[in-house]
Amino acid sequence: MTTRAAHLTPSLILLVGLGGALGTGARYALTSAAPVPDGGWPAATFTENLLGAFLLGLLLESLVRRGPESTGIRRLRLTLGTGVLGGFTTFSTLAIEVERLGAAGHVGTALTYALASVVLGFLTALGGVLLGARRHARRSTRRAGAPHAPEASS
Repeated sequence: MTTRAAHLTPSLILLVGLGGALGTGARYALTSAAPVPDGGWPAATFTENLLGAFLLGLLLESLVRRGPESTGIRRLRLTLGTGVLGGFTTFSTLAIEVERLGAAGHVGTALTYALASVVLGFLTALGGVLLGARRHARRSTRRAGAPHAPEASS
């Protein structure tokens, strides 16, 4: 039996869309709470992208360590990773903010913001992956050290 591709499966498309609506709503709320002063650092977008990178690294590492992807894990990955975190993070806004800062003559801020976003985005994603791996190792150690139930004797 062949599995239908995720982008051709209506239920998965719906999950990504619902997750995306949640993530986009959360991003809008954060962006609205932290307006950017003219020529200033776009703190909301910076925070959204770094937090999203960390959470995506943590989510994907945690899911991959559970073993082969089941239907439930696939749904979770697409809903939370592609949907929620895809809607929460925003590369397009980062690009627009860098362009606007540069066009307004704040070239140093634009370059620093772009470089910091990419480098720290990578590092926070890596931090999420490492935390996911550490959590898995702890769980595995606990399971291995857990006392076994006594065998029934006849």
